[in-house]
Order: sequence, then structure tokens, then C-alpha cells
Amino acid sequence: MRTEHEVPAPGGGRLWAERRGAGTPVVLLHGSGMDSRLWDAVAPALARHHEVIRYDARGLGRSTTPQRPFDDLEDLRAVLDHFDLARPALVGLSMGGETALDLTLAHPERVAALALIGASVSGHDWPPSPGTTAYTEARHRGDAAALAALELSVWAALGRTAPGGELIETMVTDNAARRITSEYHLTGAPPRNAESQLARVTAPTLVIHGTHDHPEIATIAHHLATTIPGAHHHLLPAADHYLPLRTPEQLTSLLLTHLT
Repeated sequence: MRTEHEVPAPGGGRLWAERRGAGTPVVLLHGSGMDSRLWDAVAPALARHHEVIRYDARGLGRSTTPQRPFDDLEDLRAVLDHFDLARPALVGLSMGGETALDLTLAHPERVAALALIGASVSGHDWPPSPGTTAYTEARHRGDAAALAALELSVWAALGRTAPGGELIETMVTDNAARRITSEYHLTGAPPRNAESQLARVTAPTLVIHGTHDHPEIATIAHHLATTIPGAHHHLLPAADHYLPLRTPEQLTSLLLTHLT
């Protein structure tokens, strides 16, 4: 059975969420500038074995636009509490992986397992580049069209004709303007530094990234895999940052094995 929900967000507003399947619970977190459609090709297969919850982060997809500072970690806690999930597995991509890792460190008793896909990590010092500079400038200008074009050129390197390409382009374009507002209010979250605490992670951890992802994501993935105790690392070919839409079958297989 599939059901849709509106989860009250801390401080006001609501988070759109979907629940499907039965079994041990798994929560799927998408990345910045995306929404839960990222998991369209993965969630149904996972739900044949697990209770699967996916949701749109604050201000993205079908969730309401923030009116004041908010914290993605507290939003995740609100989702877990709404569905009465005492100890689910967390599967996060990019920003979603960062949030999942931050929660795992802050509340280890609430996380049964962790999967980090093309993940960012709080406390990481990203090297300056023309791409990051252009991102910052587009945000400051409020230029949604430029931000969407940068997202697609930098992070969806395999292009529109690769698997999932049309949905990726639609999702990025739909969220570009809303992303600017959301990220403006996200600056209210307290600073965190998971990178310096990786050795404290006790949840069984799977680290995945694609061969065509941003080079810095590969650097982060290597550091996660070699520093988190017992972590397993997989590199998937023919995948960029939008890995769940590029190679859903391979990703689902890895996740099911890890979550068993």
C-alpha cells in the first residue's frame, strides 16, 4: 500500500512524504535542488522488502517554502517521529547523505544502518573552483535559470539522453527558484563537522558513488569509506551524481544486500 502524508515541520509548514511497503523501515533522503522523485526507480523495488519512506526536503518538491531559518536535521527527526520510526535505516544522496550522517552522529541510537550515495559531509572544505564560484554568484543574483543550468552541467554530466535524463532536467528546473529561497533559510542551521567525527560512526555503513560524479565527491567517498569503521565502498560505472536514476537496478541490489 502507498500513502501520502503531510508531516508538520518544526517551526511551521509541512513536509510532503510517501510511505509504502512493509518490513524493516528505510528512509530515503534526496540532495539539494532535487526532490523525492530522485527515488522513483528505486523506492518501489525496495518496498517489496521494506517499509520505505521518502520525503521532499523543506522548500523543495511538494513541501512548503520556509518562512524562517530551519534545520534539515530537525526536519529529518520530525519525519522519523511522525511515522513512529524508532531506528530505521537512512539512505541519503548528496545533501541527504550529509543530513543522514549528521543524525547518525548526533543520535546513534536512532539509526540501524546508513547508506551514503554521492554524499557530501558537514565540515568538509570544498576547494574553490569556477563551478562553485558560479553557483554562489547565481544564488546571490537569484538567477534560477543559471542555477539550473549549472546543476545540470556540473552534476548531471551524462546528459539528457542517459537513463533518467528527462526526469532529472524536469526536477532540477522545477526546484531551481525554490532552492534559492530554501538555501537562504537553511543558513540558520547550526554548524556541524561530521568529517572530524567519522571514526565515531557505529551504524553499518555503505558508501557508493558513480564514475562520472564530481571529482570532489570521489575524494569524500574515499575518506568516508576509509575512516568510518567497517564501511563498505562501491563505485558504480555509467553514473553521475544522479545515481538512483542512472543505475537504479545496481543501486537497489547493493542497498538490499546492505539492509538485509
